[in-house]
Amino acid sequence: MDAIALVRHFGKPDIFMTITCNPSWPEIKEHLLPTDETQNRPDLISRVFRAKVEEMKTDILKRSIFGKVAAFMYSIEFQKCGLPHAHFLVILTDDYKLLTPEAYDKFVCAELPGPDTYSYLHKLVVKHMMHGTCGHLNPTNLCMKRNECKFKYPKSFADETTKGKNSYPIYRRRNTGKSVKVRKQFLDNSWVVPYNPYLLCKYNCHINVEVCSDIKVVKYIYKYIYKGHDKISFGLHEDNANIQIDEIKEYQSARWVSPPEAMWRLFAFPISEMTPSVYHLPLHLDGLQFVSFKKTNTIDSIVKNPMIKKTMLTEFFLMNETNKDTKELKLLYKDFPQHFVWSSSYKMWTQRQQGHVIGRVVTCHPTEGERYYLRLLLMNVRAPKSYKDLITVNEICCDTFRESAEKRGLLHCDNSLIECMLEAACYQMPYSLRRLFATILVYCSPDNPRELWEQFEDSMPKILKS
Repeated sequence: MDAIALVRHFGKPDIFMTITCNPSWPEIKEHLLPTDETQNRPDLISRVFRAKVEEMKTDILKRSIFGKVAAFMYSIEFQKCGLPHAHFLVILTDDYKLLTPEAYDKFVCAELPGPDTYSYLHKLVVKHMMHGTCGHLNPTNLCMKRNECKFKYPKSFADETTKGKNSYPIYRRRNTGKSVKVRKQFLDNSWVVPYNPYLLCKYNCHINVEVCSDIKVVKYIYKYIYKGHDKISFGLHEDNANIQIDEIKEYQSARWVSPPEAMWRLFAFPISEMTPSVYHLPLHLDGLQFVSFKKTNTIDSIVKNPMIKKTMLTEFFLMNETNKDTKELKLLYKDFPQHFVWSSSYKMWTQRQQGHVIGRVVTCHPTEGERYYLRLLLMNVRAPKSYKDLITVNEICCDTFRESAEKRGLLHCDNSLIECMLEAACYQMPYSLRRLFATILVYCSPDNPRELWEQFEDSMPKILKS
């Protein structure tokens, strides 16, 4: 949801990259003893790959190899065979957006380079960037699902790059008639994984680079890079053919931790990173905020401590009432962190001097009643000074936040429900979205359920139509 908050602020990502560790890197080989094998040195693999990721961040953020970056994020994953890889998502500023096929060709290539003109690059493409073999050449390859490659290789030839329809672009893959021998098979341009020549030559490993500006379901990419750790199922039983095994009772679900991941976590290297950072803005009714205290504190000291009641929300109200700058800016709650910094030690907001962050009000389900309508008000009412200020409309104090939202026109013609579904459609998968729609039907009584359904029907597939 933090990643999607960046998308809602800056727009869809432009570049999607996957960099995979190369066990033959010189930095790894030169530190191995004559009796060592690479897979037996997970500490070395983790340290070197961490250094490569940091250098990649420098290339993207400081050297601006793709242009000026508005936001970027990455996450680290570990293959079951042991090698780590990183997924990068890059959002460029408006001046550097990749809007045309010609711009795509500047950064992404999907063809074999000339072996005479670019001999080193040609060697690396053959070594790292040739897919497969799969299909009729190798029907048992891991990428084969239902007798076809899940990555759609071999790709069709194309004389020029074109924009894909709700997918990655169709990159230029000319039928030159030239092929190279890879894993005992001759492969041509249709088997080349898209790459960036500069990055491939510099890092000497598998680096898949894709332009993703035209991907419609952008949340899939974010779900993909934040899908979490690997799982494994296993069972233990005696090696006796006469023993009847109850597979349901003996089924075990566990987490798979490879040696490089274990070392990565022991070294306390970050698993993911995001720039700019996202502030989680708490949401609570009056007097119902969470409080934290040490178990040695007495009840009396906790109750009399004025600091313990302060939260980002209560101090947001206070700043709107007392601070001259906030009165002029008239900010929404979610925009407040862009101009002010929260001090967790002193429980107060101060003027932001440098840096850039994005605020995200924590999500709230429609079944939560008043808390849901409080969030609706905070997302639409600028510079409120208190809870009372939120429920006051035209100098008349309402009894509930829902009544206040109604009088402000926020519940007119299912607007709040549409906004709720729009926000959920950004980060929830179809199953969760269908459950939310059912909840809205039961608890929120929309004026026009059919119209609401038709508006979000494309985001809720796999429904049997009668």
